[in-house]
Amino acid sequence: MDFFLSIWDLVLHLDKHLAMLLQNYGPWVYAILFAIIFCETGLVVTPFLPGDSLLFIAGALAATSSTNGATGLDIHLLVILLMIAAVLGDALNYFIGAWAGPKLFKDNNARFLKRDHLDKAHDFYEKWGGAAIILARFTPFLRTYVPFVAGMSRMTYPKFALYNIAGGVVWIASLTYLGYFFGNIAWVKTNQGFLVIAIIVLSLMPVVIGFVKAKIQAKAEL
Repeated sequence: MDFFLSIWDLVLHLDKHLAMLLQNYGPWVYAILFAIIFCETGLVVTPFLPGDSLLFIAGALAATSSTNGATGLDIHLLVILLMIAAVLGDALNYFIGAWAGPKLFKDNNARFLKRDHLDKAHDFYEKWGGAAIILARFTPFLRTYVPFVAGMSRMTYPKFALYNIAGGVVWIASLTYLGYFFGNIAWVKTNQGFLVIAIIVLSLMPVVIGFVKAKIQAKAEL
């Protein structure tokens, strides 16, 4: 319970935590943010780390430090470093999935992890994988698991790499620059905690809508 409360506190007061890290560690904040984005996108066990909200708040913090003359974050350097982190994270996740897939789906007679499922996933990713990889960038949890499944299903790597780079660039640039240009508007700054929650809720909406549609469709087919 304490762990989840700590995560909730981190998300709700992300602006204060980042400002404190910048004050205490200076340029090392680049490395800390790089590590968070890399782990959230690259390790299957860390989908709970902040992503969208972290980018927005980091952009806002870069704008604050540039306007008050303090030694802080350079927005362009920050964006470039986090793009690299996001692309490398997805690439690592792909290769972990590619390594794990054959080991998990060895037996086609297994009840759940059948080889046929992996073949169907491969066909899906070859056809729709590009869109899935880019759209998943903007959805918590999915951006952690989609590249992993792409690797498991042996999606053609050059195709994966192309959409990985495109998705990483668009995701990082859009949210970080959005925070940089709008994060320090008086109303936004006053309601930053609620805005972070709103970003999380909005990013989760596609998953919720998809789940509800699948339930409705399943009931209709009965």
